[in-house]
Amino acid sequence: MATQSVSYVKAHLAEVINRVKESHDPIMVTQNGECTVVIQDHEAYQRTRQALAMMKLISMGEQDIAKRRTVSQHEVFRSLKRRLRSKIDKQAGNGIKQK
Repeated sequence: MATQSVSYVKAHLAEVINRVKESHDPIMVTQNGECTVVIQDHEAYQRTRQALAMMKLISMGEQDIAKRRTVSQHEVFRSLKRRLRSKIDKQAGNGIKQK
């Protein structure tokens, strides 16, 4: 990962943006000798956000398992079928045609 000072980035912003877009490598930006921000392309940013969201879901699932807050796959589908039947029955009672 390349590192540039904030003054360099200010003076060459368009060049820095193009380099990041083309290489997909982020650039660390330093201010007073310390890294303060990272510039990365939008696609890489989105992938990072998606990966973090997936990791959060996995962590939440592991917590649910540890606290025994789970239901069987059979129960999930049975519940969904009941809800779907109820919704269809309500729509049929209201005269709504199904596609």
